[in-house]
Amino acid sequence: MAATPAPPQAPPRPTWDPRRPQPPFPWLRPTIRIRLTLLYGGMFLIAGILLLSIIYLLAAQAISTGNQPPFRIVSFSQGSQLKITSDYCPAINSSSLSLQDFNDAISQCVDQRRETALNDLLSRSLLALLGLAVIAFAFGYAMAGRVLSPLGRITRTARQVAGSDLSRRIELDGPDDELKELADTFDDMLERLERAFTAQQRFVGNASHELRTPLAINRTLLEVHLSDPHAPVELQQLGKTLLATNERSEQLVEGLLLLARSDNQIVERKPVDLAEVAGQAIDQVHAEAEAKGVEIRGERGPAVVQGNGVLLERIALNLVQNAVRYNVPKDGWVEVDTRVENGQAVLTVSNTGPVVPAYEIDNLFEPFRRLRTERTGSDKGVGLGLSIVRSVARAHGGHIMARPREGGGLVMRVTMPL
Repeated sequence: MAATPAPPQAPPRPTWDPRRPQPPFPWLRPTIRIRLTLLYGGMFLIAGILLLSIIYLLAAQAISTGNQPPFRIVSFSQGSQLKITSDYCPAINSSSLSLQDFNDAISQCVDQRRETALNDLLSRSLLALLGLAVIAFAFGYAMAGRVLSPLGRITRTARQVAGSDLSRRIELDGPDDELKELADTFDDMLERLERAFTAQQRFVGNASHELRTPLAINRTLLEVHLSDPHAPVELQQLGKTLLATNERSEQLVEGLLLLARSDNQIVERKPVDLAEVAGQAIDQVHAEAEAKGVEIRGERGPAVVQGNGVLLERIALNLVQNAVRYNVPKDGWVEVDTRVENGQAVLTVSNTGPVVPAYEIDNLFEPFRRLRTERTGSDKGVGLGLSIVRSVARAHGGHIMARPREGGGLVMRVTMPL
């Protein structure tokens, strides 16, 4: 009797905790909240102490001024008239005042001096408050810039990474606060992205070799068999069909590999003139355009951009090829213009052709999509031309815009920064 198999054991529990280890006293961690609280609380306390001290000094000065006697006795002798003088109350300097008038003048003088002292205290306090406010704002701005400076460092690194420099790291030092945790997390993410990007490049290179080699061998074998003059007609026709299918597969592989490469930013950039690129594209399509009776015209002014010449040439080539292939059967034309406009290099390719509805424009830029069809099925291409154009334009920091041309055809406009 066969033994009953033992039930599967549960996998061992991991000994590594992926969560960030917590310090023994988390409330002692110098977080941004605690640092800002201490910083601005201390600034408020210092400003309050300074303002209180200034007001105290001003009040002491006002009290000292207000405590001075409003009049002075100049002379006094028994049986004679009392002689009084005052620097603050000129009304009591007269010797003909009655006692009631004298008391009223003294009261009025004291009230006036009290009001003057209070007004002076208020004005000086406002000036002191204004001065402390300016100092507090300047000091707070400087301190906020110092506290938030790691964010600027993170932002600069992110911009450099956006330019395809995935080797950059923030490597933020300082207290173990939220900003350092954010920088460390960002560095970990960049490391993973760099590994993924390197693996993708390696895969594209390997796929390029593995896919091109058998297709090239098939093409060579078919061409050798087709070169045999004694081959049957049926075999030659089959060979031509297979050769066309093989060529279409090669175009598809090249397009997919180029699309994979162009989805990334361009690291090495050199000055490239779009006028020269457009001219080379026109030279390559000239024979096909003559065979279809399509006239190629336009004005190509200098428009130098920083980028990859091979990829930029593919933009112009794909646009001009599509403009020639999707044209009217008779008296068609393609217009290719290059110029600098509003600080940007502009490549415009317009052509005659069938009427294109505006709602179909977005579908033209999707891989393997054509007008009113979802899969490739013609001999005009593999359905990747405009997808490659959009990817290459984005990799150079530009964009492409298409609109239907009045009377039929399209106007393709590619803009790139100089």
